[in-house]
Amino acid sequence: MATSDDVRDNVKKYYGSRLESSCDLQTSAASCSLSCRPPPRSVTDALSQVHPEVTKRFFGCGLPFPAKLEGCRVLDLGSGSGRDSYAFSKLVGSSGHVTGIDMTEELITVSRQYVEYHQKKFGYEEPNVSFVQGYMEKLSEAGIQSDSMDVLLSNCVVCLCPDKGAVLQQAYNVLKEGGELYFSDMYASKVVPDHMTQDPVLWGEGMGGAQFWQDFISLARSVGFSTPHLVSASNIVIYNSDLKAKAGDISYASGTYRLFKLPKSPLVSEATVTYKGTVAEFPHQLDFDSSHCFKTDVAVKVNGEMAAILQSSRFSSDFKIQTSDKPESSSESTPQYCHLNPFLLADKLGSSVKQCSKTKK
Repeated sequence: MATSDDVRDNVKKYYGSRLESSCDLQTSAASCSLSCRPPPRSVTDALSQVHPEVTKRFFGCGLPFPAKLEGCRVLDLGSGSGRDSYAFSKLVGSSGHVTGIDMTEELITVSRQYVEYHQKKFGYEEPNVSFVQGYMEKLSEAGIQSDSMDVLLSNCVVCLCPDKGAVLQQAYNVLKEGGELYFSDMYASKVVPDHMTQDPVLWGEGMGGAQFWQDFISLARSVGFSTPHLVSASNIVIYNSDLKAKAGDISYASGTYRLFKLPKSPLVSEATVTYKGTVAEFPHQLDFDSSHCFKTDVAVKVNGEMAAILQSSRFSSDFKIQTSDKPESSSESTPQYCHLNPFLLADKLGSSVKQCSKTKK
């Protein structure tokens, strides 16, 4: 049975030397998961200004760009060639800072080559982005301090890690109270059997290490995070006939979730919240996730956990929050998470994104 070190070594080889660009991937996992609305112009502008050589070696599966990043301290988990990190460095502005961490030396080398280029491109006096080589499961060993980050972002790399629990625990530890983990990843429609986890190509494509989406929800909550909120999703197309045969009846989807580190004793009562229209580029409504759309000056009732998220996060100044005197009642002993199923959302959006691959023929 492969050890965690064996898995990491295989991933390093797969992404460090075997793949020259995202077109070499055998699935459409490098395509973006689709949300109900297009990304704001600031995101598309930032991505368009990233150096082409950096973009060429981008292997992500989504578009994990939440609103209101100005001035934030951001950690990009599995930063790869640095595409998202450099786009984030544009979005956080000169007062913010982005740290990218990746275990693959070749990709870290590529990303570091363009720090000065993007500093000048964005008109900053000093660089606001740095890259460190290390493991997502061992952020403290890489020099990332506890309670130091406002936002953690990641793009289709958690599925490549052998110990998802350690990744989520470390992410939770380095976030400040009220901080957010906003990330895209690859999910399976059922538990992936052991024989698939031993296949280095299946693992490199994300298929062998993809979590059953319900297991992810449970794991995130067990670590201490809020219930994940599903933002966007797309079905993933497997181009390679051999890999498709190995997958059998397991389907895959790209899903973007957002999770928050709430205070130890969070607000647990229902609340009425009113969006003020103050988040940049969202003057009329703020699409928080696929289930919550807050229109400006329209009062909406939310449950205790959502109220706690809005009250403790960087969005607190953007909402008027009126709490209820009555504690929230639980009508179900077992929570129902159908609205968090990325496969249902992908089907609803009709999103099955196709991406270049040498195996499409």
